Order: sequence, then structure tokens, then C-alpha cells
Amino acid sequence: MQIDWPADFGDWLDRVETRADKGDEHAKQVLVLVAAELKHLQDLKEPPTRETETATLRWVRQSKRYPLWRVSHPYRDGVAIRLICWFPPDSDVVVVALFAGDKARIGDVFRNSVGARADGLIDQWKREATRG
Repeated sequence: MQIDWPADFGDWLDRVETRADKGDEHAKQVLVLVAAELKHLQDLKEPPTRETETATLRWVRQSKRYPLWRVSHPYRDGVAIRLICWFPPDSDVVVVALFAGDKARIGDVFRNSVGARADGLIDQWKREATRG
């Protein structure tokens, strides 16, 4: 799969990289986990289905208008990175990584806001893609 994302995700990733470059250990862990999760998405041969979901890649039940997926990693003390993704229909080459969050720091607020936040970010990505 090819990975694409809206500008907000790129900005978030840039901020994490900047903090990691300055020696922030938590940011370094976040960056390693995000890279592994993006690699997992990149290695997919086709979009997931509810029948093929795994512990790493699961369907997000809180989604509203779009079928969302979350990518996670095995337990790591103090860090719980989740990438929320959307696989555009009729496309087997593009995955949109919408946003990431450290669930270890924000807990249920992250899970409870996934659907509403994702709708707007998918719409933003669609606008950005048509301008590109």
C-alpha cells in the first residue's frame, strides 16, 4: 500500500521528529512506533476487512461516515500510539493515515473522539488530494 495523509498529520509527525532530534526520549519512542505502524500499513497487500482484522489492525467501531481502522503496537509502558486510518473505496494502493495519538497520555478522550475527528480529516484529505 502507498501511504498518504492530510497536512495536519504531517505537521504532527514533524513536531515529533523535532522533539526526538532534540533528545526527547518519549518522542523517540513515539517515532519508532509510528514508523513501525506505517511500515505495517505499507506492507499490506490489500485493505483489511472485518473478517481479517488482527490485534495490530482493527476496525474502529466509533466511526461515523467512513470505515476506519486503527493500527496499534504491543504494550509498552507509558506509550500507546494509535494511528487511525481510512482505506478509500475502490483503491488498493492508497491508505490515508489520518491522525495519531498517544492513548497512554489521553486515555478515553482519544477513543471517544475518533469518529468525529476522522470525518473532518478525511474530508480535508479529499480536498487536498483534488488540489494536488
